[in-house]
Amino acid sequence: MNAFEIGCCMTDHALLLVNLGSPASTQVADVRSYLNQFLMDPYVIDIPWPLRRLLVSLILIKRPEQSAHAYASIWWDEGSPLVVLSKRLQQAMKKEWSHGPVELAMRYGEPSIETVLTRLSEQGFKKVTLAPLYPQFADSTVTTVIEEAKRVVRAKSLKMQFSVLQPFYDQPEYVSALVESVRPHLEQSYDHLLLSFHGLPERHLHKRDPTGKHCLKDDCCMTAPAQVVATCYRAQCLQSAAAFAKRMGIPDGKWSVSFQSRLGRAKWIEPYTEARLDELAAQGVKKLLVMCPAFVADCIETLEEIGDRGAEQFKEAGGEELILVPCLNDDPNWAKELNRLCERAPLML
Repeated sequence: MNAFEIGCCMTDHALLLVNLGSPASTQVADVRSYLNQFLMDPYVIDIPWPLRRLLVSLILIKRPEQSAHAYASIWWDEGSPLVVLSKRLQQAMKKEWSHGPVELAMRYGEPSIETVLTRLSEQGFKKVTLAPLYPQFADSTVTTVIEEAKRVVRAKSLKMQFSVLQPFYDQPEYVSALVESVRPHLEQSYDHLLLSFHGLPERHLHKRDPTGKHCLKDDCCMTAPAQVVATCYRAQCLQSAAAFAKRMGIPDGKWSVSFQSRLGRAKWIEPYTEARLDELAAQGVKKLLVMCPAFVADCIETLEEIGDRGAEQFKEAGGEELILVPCLNDDPNWAKELNRLCERAPLML
């Protein structure tokens, strides 16, 4: 119990954790509503509104039923795994954050950023540390959270000052939390470790490249100048993976990186996880560990896409076992490290 909860040394600086979100239930109507909100975000599908509306409407003809089935396969009694685990992290953070309340919002679905910021304002809080729970930078994750907070402040005329947690892909606290979380799984025998990050369309990265020359190849991403890396999701993912492997002492050749969750026909950053699973099986890998460092909480992309479908694909390709390593979730050590990151979040808004 921290000082805010026991009523002494009360402070007025709230911490707002923000994750992606989830449908309210596995019902098709709820999944359709969630997907509509998510896909209509211009930072997610970055095409003009009329074309985006047409494309999303076409997607919503069949995708909600397919996604509802996928959600149902991993849904917990308490609700969406991502939401449940995020709430557990919120509770763990209350033991660490000593400046005020710890709140949780979702960029899509509930509790919304607008709902939580409005409540905090009504309670008199004027200082907020906004913590997008995304280690690597992308407009479709970090930027959209920040812009939504700005929109709410303008629309509601809220008198608030914001510090914003910066992408922490290479920060010692994040790498340390990954190492401690994953270490028990790496102590068992395995043939290969695959670090599967969420993918993005290549155009998202090219739009953010200040040089206009970044080629999105491994060597380029690992040696790119700081001004490029600052907004290059792929470079940040590769650097996260390299920092983790170095800390764990995993030799080259026993680990690799891939990108999952491709949607549509546009070219996404490579290598694709689906292709990599087949390649590893063909190379004789029998026992494969997979971790998903772009996600701090297990969700449909980890539990269903990798843990279920990915495992089945790997076995069909000749592998014997795919073991999904849990995300950081509500690990107490992760809460401590996240608190350290939030403590030094710079004033931005």
